[in-house]
Amino acid sequence: MRRLSAGCILTLALLLGSALLRGLPVYAEGGSGAPLRVVTTLFPLYDWARVIGGDRADVSLLLPPGVEPHSFEPTPRDITAINKADLFIYTGAFMEPWVQDILRGLDHEKKLLAVDTSQGIELMTDVHEQASHGSAGAEGGHQEGSSQSASHESRQEQVHEAGKEHGHGNWDPHIWLDLGNARKMVDTIAGAFARKDPANRQLYLDRAREYNGRLKALDEDFQKSLAGCKSHTIISGGHFAFGYFARRYGLDHVSPYSGVSPDAEPTPKKIAELIETIKKLGATSIFYEENIEPRVARIIREETGARLVLLHGAHNVTRDELAGGATYLSIMEGNLKRLKEGLECP
Repeated sequence: MRRLSAGCILTLALLLGSALLRGLPVYAEGGSGAPLRVVTTLFPLYDWARVIGGDRADVSLLLPPGVEPHSFEPTPRDITAINKADLFIYTGAFMEPWVQDILRGLDHEKKLLAVDTSQGIELMTDVHEQASHGSAGAEGGHQEGSSQSASHESRQEQVHEAGKEHGHGNWDPHIWLDLGNARKMVDTIAGAFARKDPANRQLYLDRAREYNGRLKALDEDFQKSLAGCKSHTIISGGHFAFGYFARRYGLDHVSPYSGVSPDAEPTPKKIAELIETIKKLGATSIFYEENIEPRVARIIREETGARLVLLHGAHNVTRDELAGGATYLSIMEGNLKRLKEGLECP
């Protein structure tokens, strides 16, 4: 084995000191030093894992660009990718009901770390499912969201039923659109990185802390900007993914759809009720969601003259958005701009 000369040792020491002074990450020795292989389901998780992992992670997104996630089914290639990963990051059992079956069939000797980012987050019941079961509602289909905690046995039973039906059960899974929840999810992801790569634990936690500061600042922008709007009702022409979001900022919401699944079809009666609500409120905008043909929203626009405005649920992005450098923050910043226009905010 060759010994390093005193000159080489001095040079390495100077380079290390320079890196520390410039605030560059210095990785501990050990192992192959290969990046962690990370597989994620939805776009926000993909974006956050890239931020936290940096060059210490090779992050992939299961969803192909432009694919609507609620009806997504993983292919054999996807399952192979999950099995080869160090980290598999998903939203939760009600957003990806297929996950539990896949995890049971994987090679557990490989010690894949599966990360449920809904852990520690209080789920809202699906308000439209509540309505269909007879709970109180308001004219035009508006329902107040409900945060409830189920017993462990009850929640596990609903996970099982959701998995059989490939649905959400009675829970709204769109937790990432509440920026407070988003910060918790980022911390959960950082914790998983730290657990899988303890030598660089502080690096991951520091990145999460810095990013969460940006989320907090954006959250404050939403609070301030949406407080003085002329309208406080988000009228959606699609399935409503923004229950957590609306609750956080004190907004009402109306949708002709029952439940949070885009596969459901609104009845003519619900569409007619929404048209009447728009006319009574004097609303000028109908919001529609990304990656889904806004057929119902267009029908309502023709009857009311209201304009269509995108409200991006950040489930997934198109190929052009991905190539253009879209991030969770840029998507939510765009939503704020369009909400201010659509709700007529100062």
